[in-house]
Amino acid sequence: MVRVKSPQNLGAAIIFIGLALIGLIFGRDLAFGSTAKMGPGFFPTILSLLILCVGLLNILLALTIDGPAIEKPHWRPLAFVCAAIMIFGFTINHIGLALSAALLTFMAAAARSDTRWGETAALALFLAIFSVLLFVYGLGQSMPAWWGA
Repeated sequence: MVRVKSPQNLGAAIIFIGLALIGLIFGRDLAFGSTAKMGPGFFPTILSLLILCVGLLNILLALTIDGPAIEKPHWRPLAFVCAAIMIFGFTINHIGLALSAALLTFMAAAARSDTRWGETAALALFLAIFSVLLFVYGLGQSMPAWWGA
């Protein structure tokens, strides 16, 4: 009988293998090409195969090395971070990158119960300015920087 010594590694292996299979399935209709002339399916296929290798390595680790059990999920951080990312995507075209980045920062910070809101405000201001300078002005990305722009 096979004994799992590290349930966390086995859980990670299941996730990695699942993601790799999803990538391989969705990328199977794309032309692979060659290393000299890469097709649109080259990178997703290679990346999915590397993720599959990481999953298989985690199975090996789960069976050979002692490790901790899988902890119960922490729903509050998961919900706030996922909601922050989705709201960022929905608001960036309407209120601009700067305000969306600040809103994302505040929502992600709310995932913790002991958030220091003064530090969060400073971080939100820095990230808003930095992201506008980098993406809009530095890299020339076509997205609104500010509300109404």
